Amino acid sequence: MSQALEALLDLLDLERIEQDIFRGKSRFAVVPRVFGGQVAAQALVAAGRTVPEDRPAHSLHAYFLRPGDPGAPIVYTVDRIRDGRSFTTRRVVAVQHGKPIFHLSASFQTYEEGMEHQADMPAAPDPETLPTAAEMFPQYVDLYRDQGVAQRVLESREAVDLRYVEAPPFASVGEAREPRSQVWFRANGKLTDDPLLHVCLATYVSDMTLLDSVLLAHGRGGWVTGDVVGASLDHAMWFHRPFRADEWLLYDQESPSASGGRGLGQARIYTQDGRLAITVIQEGLVRIPR
Repeated sequence: MSQALEALLDLLDLERIEQDIFRGKSRFAVVPRVFGGQVAAQALVAAGRTVPEDRPAHSLHAYFLRPGDPGAPIVYTVDRIRDGRSFTTRRVVAVQHGKPIFHLSASFQTYEEGMEHQADMPAAPDPETLPTAAEMFPQYVDLYRDQGVAQRVLESREAVDLRYVEAPPFASVGEAREPRSQVWFRANGKLTDDPLLHVCLATYVSDMTLLDSVLLAHGRGGWVTGDVVGASLDHAMWFHRPFRADEWLLYDQESPSASGGRGLGQARIYTQDGRLAITVIQEGLVRIPR
């Protein structure tokens, strides 16, 4: 297991300070605020620790309310909304400096047999044939607004082996492309069998590239090149089938719309053998600097 993955797992191992109150720390991010995927993953950890182990998460819906301060701890308060025969519902509020910065609703369900169908997995190359982030990013060094940003991007992704199927948005600045992107990802090391951990790792990664397809449609490079200003606004995920976050997952993303200073991204995450594991939808703030 890489040191970066160990550090990420430590980040997700929240401190319980009361029965339903947890405290989490933060790590550096590409921009001077807490990474949204971190807050979402930590909130889901907090919710999951109040739910029986035989009820895995099947959905979450979240809003990012204020930028998080990476230099201060985050307190997560869990509200036990409902414990039914099949479903459990939790609400989590993340607080910093006395103000809510994020809130999440999550639902958990006991396993049931039922009808089965899914959208087919799209074509994608074998992830082992694609360059790693460390191999790819130096190719575009002249496009970075500064080397500090480039280095922070790489460091923020060391815990995850994330590989672009095609060139990322910052590689084609000024060239509008189809608003679709694909990445393969997996944790950079072996994980335990705890299903909650795998769901939380996928939640963490899901906020890294989902708005890339919005940028592609307008020939913008994004946070690395500094030609847009953005932030996650809301985030929703549905967990359809079991998966492991330390095995390859295909993140197939697209943007159906951008308007009003906001861009919408939607995606499906498939296991390497073609099972649809997760559906993700996110709206983000995407503004052109003045």
